[in-house]
Amino acid sequence: MPTVLNISGFRFFFYSNEGNEPPHIHVEKGDGYGKYWLEPLEKDYMKNFSPRDERKVDEIMQEQKVNFLNIWYDYFG
Repeated sequence: MPTVLNISGFRFFFYSNEGNEPPHIHVEKGDGYGKYWLEPLEKDYMKNFSPRDERKVDEIMQEQKVNFLNIWYDYFG
């Protein structure tokens, strides 16, 4: 389960056996967890995050999308 980024208490990661799915990133903080598709950038689901935390994750996803895609393709080929 490679961790891609730890920032502001959020952990962004993917599972090492998910290369058969389109590029995406999971996020967790405390009891909150979610998933974003990267191409195009789209929220799949967010559970147990406050509205403030959801906005922060949206912001981080916008800023880090290219970085996350590069890491995904470097890992899965």
